[in-house]
Amino acid sequence: MKKWISEKHDGLNLVVGAGISGAVIAERLANALGEKVIVVDKKKHFAGICYDYVDKNGILIHKYGSHIFHTDNRKVWDYVKQFSEFNSYIHKSSVAVEGKEVSFPLNIDALYDLFPQSFAVRLEHKLLENFKYNSVVGICTLTAFNDDDFEFLAEYIYENFGEVAEIRINRDSRMFNDKFQGIPSQGYSVLVENMLKNHNIEVCLNTDYKYMIHKDFKRIFFTGSIDEFFNYKFGMLPYDSIEFQIEEYDCENYQSAGVVNYPCTQDFERIHEFKHYSKSRINGTVIAKEYRREYVYGENDRIYPVCKDENLKLYREYSAYATAYKNLYFLGRLGRYKNLKMDEAIFEALDLFENVIEKKAKIEIKENI
Repeated sequence: MKKWISEKHDGLNLVVGAGISGAVIAERLANALGEKVIVVDKKKHFAGICYDYVDKNGILIHKYGSHIFHTDNRKVWDYVKQFSEFNSYIHKSSVAVEGKEVSFPLNIDALYDLFPQSFAVRLEHKLLENFKYNSVVGICTLTAFNDDDFEFLAEYIYENFGEVAEIRINRDSRMFNDKFQGIPSQGYSVLVENMLKNHNIEVCLNTDYKYMIHKDFKRIFFTGSIDEFFNYKFGMLPYDSIEFQIEEYDCENYQSAGVVNYPCTQDFERIHEFKHYSKSRINGTVIAKEYRREYVYGENDRIYPVCKDENLKLYREYSAYATAYKNLYFLGRLGRYKNLKMDEAIFEALDLFENVIEKKAKIEIKENI
């Protein structure tokens, strides 16, 4: 650790969490305002749940599941490209049903993989007659037509893909339609590490923020769970977690896409095959079977906020309580109790910096002149 830890902290910022959101805030404070920042994270690595690493086979493994960067926001895209080159990977996902891998989200081409040719043709014609091309149709909409074929399709989708499944009225097999897509060529861990490379930034990994929190900082930015910060004063916010089972295979590819979903199994939810993301020619491949788990304090990681009404009400209680604390900011997926995509997390962090932190700093400068 640098000597800042023992110095007076009234001009020093504390960022808790070395994930995407924390890295953006720290980078902006250091580069745009020239202020000193300490970044602490209890994990032993950069990038939070975007963390990746190169395994013994030379394959870049996403430890917490596949992370594909995609956005329509030019500002966000230009921002992240300052810190890493991105490959041109376009994500395509599949779903396993009745022994087949079918494009997912479902589209018109999937009908021909699932059903006999004559029935698929009939469904295609009916869908194109009743819905706009490129529209997305849910099963409730299909059943409202009181049509036998649509009723069958809706029931089939519900039974095999779940009640929230839908069908795209097109032949686009891309998972995301965003203009800008790709994966950092050296991985997300290197991307975040590059963001934090500044003489004004000190990073303390494998460090509990409670070691620092009692000190007098100019500002505190907390990307952990807001209930944890307030010692669960109003109760604990529920989360889901995930567990991965890594397996190695001596074959070129294990599956046809980077992610194959298994909605009908009572076991794992999906399989990730990381080799697809870098188009690696390395012999052999590595997969990760993903299991959804309930978050248990002290046993696993908070991953997905469970955004039910009663949980959001509890979050709002914490958020309201936090307003009494000056220069304390909560951000990111855990701090905001919100399932943010990576580009959304970056945009919100940039917005917080530009429209709150930077504006206040400029006002303070004027007042001191």
